[in-house]
Amino acid sequence: MNITLNVWRQPGPKAPGKMVAYELMGVEDHMSFLEMLDVLNEELFARGEEPVAFDSDCREGICGMCGLVINGIAHGPEVTTTCQLHMRSFKDGDTITIEPWRSTAFPIIKDLVVDRRALDRIIQAGGYISVNTGAAPDAHAVPVPKPDADRAFEAAACIGCGACVAACPNASAMLFTAAKITHLGMLPQGQPERLGRVVDMLNQHDAEGFGGCQNIGECAAVCPKEIPLDVISQLNADLSRSWRRGH
Repeated sequence: MNITLNVWRQPGPKAPGKMVAYELMGVEDHMSFLEMLDVLNEELFARGEEPVAFDSDCREGICGMCGLVINGIAHGPEVTTTCQLHMRSFKDGDTITIEPWRSTAFPIIKDLVVDRRALDRIIQAGGYISVNTGAAPDAHAVPVPKPDADRAFEAAACIGCGACVAACPNASAMLFTAAKITHLGMLPQGQPERLGRVVDMLNQHDAEGFGGCQNIGECAAVCPKEIPLDVISQLNADLSRSWRRGH
């Protein structure tokens, strides 16, 4: 397979960036997208050119480090992480455009690498669980209804990759924030700080420069862990309760 790559190149946070085209020959359809970028970088290194900087870690769809915008879609044409996207999703002669996540809250570090620590700060704003457990309790000591446990587990699957932000026209991180709020809000341990937590995390969300949510749904459409859009409804319900109780 022979392809053309249009890749965003930017040498540093303050430097101007531009799209650069590369021709890549002999790409195998069993390669992952990141393996294809590794091949590109090997060729660039052999020619004495600067390799393309991109993020990756586990390459198993677990850590969320690998996010790229591929042909205008966060993580590419399949609903999965970039590292789990394979070149069989493309065809010979294709032109593939590769860009970083684009958001004020995700400043570019270099090329395709962005600073996503804003998501960490939203989590930190949620604080700690203050329930005193003493010794580790038995697994069945605090009964949790199965629908609540399933809902918490579903929301906890969020890996913080930032695809929701990259896909949203407003660069909102509301799906991410709502997932973190929901997975704690569905469990008994998350109740003491539940209403204060939603206010603190939303205030941090806005302070980081993320946009507002208009329930367009692009975030849920590209989420590799299929976090449902209705977690945002639960966030809004908790926020309404916090206002009524004066948080």
